[in-house]
Amino acid sequence: MRIEQLGDGTPEVAVVAGIHGDEPCGPRAVERLLTENPDVERPVKLVIVNERALERGVRYINEDMNRVFPGDPDAENYERRLAHELLGELRDCTVLSLHSTQSYARPFALVDKVNAVARSICLYLSISELVETDRFTKGKLISHPHTLEVECGLQGTDEAAENAYDLIRGFLAGTGALPLPEGKNPVEAGERDEVTVYRMDQPVLKNGGSEFEVLVDNFAPVEEGERFATTGEEQLVAEESFIPVLMSAYGYEDIFGYTAEQVGVLGN
Repeated sequence: MRIEQLGDGTPEVAVVAGIHGDEPCGPRAVERLLTENPDVERPVKLVIVNERALERGVRYINEDMNRVFPGDPDAENYERRLAHELLGELRDCTVLSLHSTQSYARPFALVDKVNAVARSICLYLSISELVETDRFTKGKLISHPHTLEVECGLQGTDEAAENAYDLIRGFLAGTGALPLPEGKNPVEAGERDEVTVYRMDQPVLKNGGSEFEVLVDNFAPVEEGERFATTGEEQLVAEESFIPVLMSAYGYEDIFGYTAEQVGVLGN
């Protein structure tokens, strides 16, 4: 695990990248920020986590790290030890965790529950959607207090790395570590006047098979009776209307993604 710092003092703001080794956008954005070395108004900790997996270009070495928090310092499993070490580094910090996805090209954010941190920071970010993961947080860093996760774009793309950099800058502005551009308010800085809030409801199972296709777009409403995916020759039809979130053909082994419902809007 590589740990860097901008500014002097004890950081209360942290950016986490590279929990998954096949998601290079976050580490690329952190490296870019370190090269620029901006003057910060409060110290910032920058963490590139799973260096072994990043070097190999694989998601993990032993086990998906974002399923094993809080970890175990005595575990034989590499990622479980690393998860415990990371939480020690993030104690008392407001955290931005950078990821990428196979399901959606535009960045969006996820939180355990919408709280004061989400409300105060999300309008600084270049996002239109915020997802409450609710009961689907077991073993994930997002369950750590004051943590905001962002999906920066499609896995392995230059666009995701560019988005990750913009999201870091927005997060640092929202936490007072970097100044806003002169004359801009938070909404203008994030180029959004509101963020729509969704809550995850149910996983959408694949039910076996080896060939999959998703027929709908994430965050676009699916109506009752509408075809939304295929498993081999079987077509899956919505039994009731829902909003698809993190839906992709091969992003997960056993599920397509999740159903969700719109529950609110953040805005000024």
